[in-house]
Amino acid sequence: MLGIGGWTGTVSAQSDLELATYYYNTGAFEQARLYLDNLWKKDPSVYDMYLNTLLELEDFDTAEQIVKSRLKKSRDKSMAQVDLGALYLRIGRDQEAQEAFDEAIKSLPVGRGPTKRLAEAFIKLDQLDRALATYEQAIRNGKDTYGYHYELANLQGLRGDYEGMVDSFMELLNQRPNYLRTVQNSFNRNLRVADDVRQADMVRRKVLKASQERPEATVYLELLVWVFNQQRDFLSAMAHVKALDQRNGEDGKRLIDLAEVAAKNDDLETAYECYALVAAKGANSARYDAARQAMLKVKTEQVTGTYPLDSLAAETLSNQYKATLEDLGEAPGTCGIMTDWAQLLAFYLNDADQAEAILQRAVDMPGLPLDARNEAKLMLGDVLVFQDDVWTASLLFSQVDLDHKEGLLGQKAKFRNARVSYYTGDFNWAQAQLDILKASTSKLISNDAIDLSLLITDNFNMDTLTAPMEMFARADLLRYRNQLDDALATLDTLATTYPLHTLEDESLLIRAEIAMQRGAFDTAIGHYEEILELHFIDILADDALFGLADLHENQLGAPDVAQGLYERLLNEFPGSLYAVEARKRFRRLRGDILE
Repeated sequence: MLGIGGWTGTVSAQSDLELATYYYNTGAFEQARLYLDNLWKKDPSVYDMYLNTLLELEDFDTAEQIVKSRLKKSRDKSMAQVDLGALYLRIGRDQEAQEAFDEAIKSLPVGRGPTKRLAEAFIKLDQLDRALATYEQAIRNGKDTYGYHYELANLQGLRGDYEGMVDSFMELLNQRPNYLRTVQNSFNRNLRVADDVRQADMVRRKVLKASQERPEATVYLELLVWVFNQQRDFLSAMAHVKALDQRNGEDGKRLIDLAEVAAKNDDLETAYECYALVAAKGANSARYDAARQAMLKVKTEQVTGTYPLDSLAAETLSNQYKATLEDLGEAPGTCGIMTDWAQLLAFYLNDADQAEAILQRAVDMPGLPLDARNEAKLMLGDVLVFQDDVWTASLLFSQVDLDHKEGLLGQKAKFRNARVSYYTGDFNWAQAQLDILKASTSKLISNDAIDLSLLITDNFNMDTLTAPMEMFARADLLRYRNQLDDALATLDTLATTYPLHTLEDESLLIRAEIAMQRGAFDTAIGHYEEILELHFIDILADDALFGLADLHENQLGAPDVAQGLYERLLNEFPGSLYAVEARKRFRRLRGDILE
């Protein structure tokens, strides 16, 4: 019978606990107390539930009794003292509360667990100074190998002592460099170092000091590079990346990584300098060839992105291509340099004959992989279109299409052939090819196909006359060949012969692009704004808006104006083919780091 009774008592206690928990969780504190009054005497584990219930019912006398009871029985008296202090705060006995908190810190047991529990209890009560005193007491105990730098950093952040937070993180990194990512996340979250120049400068100053005090600790250099990157100060970052590269024997890897980030954020000068530092390591470096080629790509982007074209800079760049090829040799690994050089020669220096010769050597090169050979064929075809040999160009594009029917190169070739058909007035065939390419896995090809398809659909399929579209396509081809005066003259004839034709907005866009090439920015702005004013519901309004934003950003040095225009495009034309690029540029101008 005793066994049965004991078993019955256990079941009853378990049932009481479940009922107490149920009522407590549902906020029915009166009902919960009916069970907890008895459970507390038998089961100390219900202490927290019982205390919170009493506090909710405002039975502060009983609450004080059970806390003091706990205080007598507990070996770790610090947590009970906190509970007592919290109770006294609640009922306005502030002096007694502070005395209880003092006792909690004095009675803190040695060990990481008790220290964190007590500090977190103080934090929950918003007693942040007491939490700090807890850690200071633990440090005086001196039993913890690693200290409490991480906890102190987070606490200092809560207290608004950001300098103290950074100091604690510097100590943490000295002992645990693997916390670097955690520290970076905290600086972004709490200090907004990418946006708040004052906080970023404070962090930079403290990191630099830590690096000088502990020059052997590379983690501070890494953090310093990160801070400079957040501020988009890639030039300052470069000096420290160079030091890290030398110290760690990385053979330029980190410099190339920084160059890529700088280039994505439009700091082409720093990107070029980073690549130049890697190239300066000499031909024995594993990254020498890649750095030399990357230098040329960055410089090409600088030169060709400047309007009007600086002919002297373009000639100097062409000589750099020539010198690089003489140094590295014409080989499968440098075929990309040959292709890029040919593009510069044909489309920017009007030397299509030399460009054709270079590309023919590339196409005929023994041992060249098929993909590289066909990339050279595509560029050779482009040059031949420039030279008005559209039929040979079309043949080359068809060869590439056959070699890569389902691949990206095949899609590039098919688009080029469709464009040739458009230039030569075979609009129906061009449209059929473009319809296939609209579903391309390449966003760039798909967008180009949609753009050209819309141009044909909007201005040819709805028109019983073919002459206006043929005239416009001819002007477009002349612009492609850099015969700009002839292109404008053809557009003038189109406007005179077919006034108020639906091609008016397309003609304005070409005029704006030609004005851009010539550096006539006011004229370009006028054409873009005319499209936005008179043709806002037509298909080229977003093209004009993007062109206007790009002009203000990259030619007029007006980033605020450009940012507003990109934002306008995103709001007014969310489905635009330019939306992805506009969003990227908007974020960059806003100060986001594009990695």
